Amino acid sequence: MKFQPRASHFIDGEYVEDTNGTAIEVIYPATGEVIARLHSATPVIVEQALNSAKNAQAAWAALSGTERGRILRRASDIMRERNYDLSVLETHDTGKPIQETTVADATSGADALEYFGGLAASLTGEHIPLGGGDFVYTIREALGVCVGIGAWNYPTQIACWKGAPALACGNTMVFKPSETTPLSALKVAEILVEAGAPKGVYNVIQGYGDVGASLVTDPRVAKVSLTGSVPTGRKVYAAAADGMKHVTMELGGKSPMIVFDDADIENAVSGAILGNFYSSGQVCSNGTRVFVQKSIKEAFLRRLSERLDHAKIGDPMDENVSFGPMVSENQMNIALGYIEKGKAEGARLIYGGERIDRDGYFLQPTVFADVTDNMTIAREEIFGPVMSVLDFETEEEVMARANDTEFGLAAGVFTNDLTRAHRIVAGFEAGTCYINTYNLAPVEAPFGGSKMSGVGRENSKLAINHFSEMKTVYVSMNDVEAPY
Repeated sequence: MKFQPRASHFIDGEYVEDTNGTAIEVIYPATGEVIARLHSATPVIVEQALNSAKNAQAAWAALSGTERGRILRRASDIMRERNYDLSVLETHDTGKPIQETTVADATSGADALEYFGGLAASLTGEHIPLGGGDFVYTIREALGVCVGIGAWNYPTQIACWKGAPALACGNTMVFKPSETTPLSALKVAEILVEAGAPKGVYNVIQGYGDVGASLVTDPRVAKVSLTGSVPTGRKVYAAAADGMKHVTMELGGKSPMIVFDDADIENAVSGAILGNFYSSGQVCSNGTRVFVQKSIKEAFLRRLSERLDHAKIGDPMDENVSFGPMVSENQMNIALGYIEKGKAEGARLIYGGERIDRDGYFLQPTVFADVTDNMTIAREEIFGPVMSVLDFETEEEVMARANDTEFGLAAGVFTNDLTRAHRIVAGFEAGTCYINTYNLAPVEAPFGGSKMSGVGRENSKLAINHFSEMKTVYVSMNDVEAPY
């Protein structure tokens, strides 16, 4: 098989296999064909990975930040040099068009390695002078062994978003990618070793939920970082809390996008397309509740439909294709189920709504209008190419409705009134907000959610605080007084 890795796992700097583990078939979503077969980690493999990470951690943390950063930056350069090959792998792992993966996946991972590689040398404590000559100094320390659990929509990016800050701070990592997309993270581990990372610093093991659970509950693990659904996040968070582990949870959403009547229609439609149909709708921060002011609703829907007619659906390896298959048959069927619920509950289907008659897991970009707040498609995360368009009249009304959700990952507003724009984002109950754009996630900016959409932040300098802790040292320059 063309995409068959040398082995299922990457531990202590080399590929490792244990065929006693449950088989994992890697399916190319564009055709439904099996392109690789791997094996889930057995308890022996899990033990080997955790021991490797534990044994490597002290020496890795003892390096200077400059030395660690140099390795991460070198890995970033290698990823950029191999961007096309990594993008081809990502396309076959996920089904996303090569047009997309060449600009949004390995490149984003390389950005993270470069950014945190540059920060590594700057990770210092502070000196705090006190009265009488005493002072305090702080030391930023690594947490130890970190576990990363990835999602299937951005496997290369997530492997780097979690690995780069962890390694910059002096931690080691055991990363478990989604069993649906297990291939890309192995290449990240391979590249890090090639760049000079010592054996055991970054390990990858495959597996289903039971493997993730065994990692999360292991006493050697100091930190767990998960990207996934809210139900999975609840379980992982509870398990990690039992061991008082540090956590970062980047979970799902049902994010609002508000379009006021003074917005630039073309920009608003572009934002809605990016916030609903990029990656075939399989993005956690998607703005899937599009609130459009009534006076422009029909004009918005008309232009949206015209633009969707230009989506080129087909072979994701064709550079002209802009819309690919869903990641799996199961995920496609979940989305089709929601489409049927939308119809049954009275939403007006204005575009798409059907599976495409071809090999693979292709679903038309789908738009519902006249959606109301209590409909299932407006309440639950679909994670597919299904947009709900809702009407509104006033700012006060739409803000109350936009925030009426358990989720709080992202939110966006399109308007030419910048005073109103800033007022709206100040009122959003969401961690990542956009004005006149949507779904951009540069590594320099914090990314994460509020409410049920997560805990902590990925990217930016804030991520350093989630992968390290401060030790406080009080230094007395005076005699010690005691009452007796």
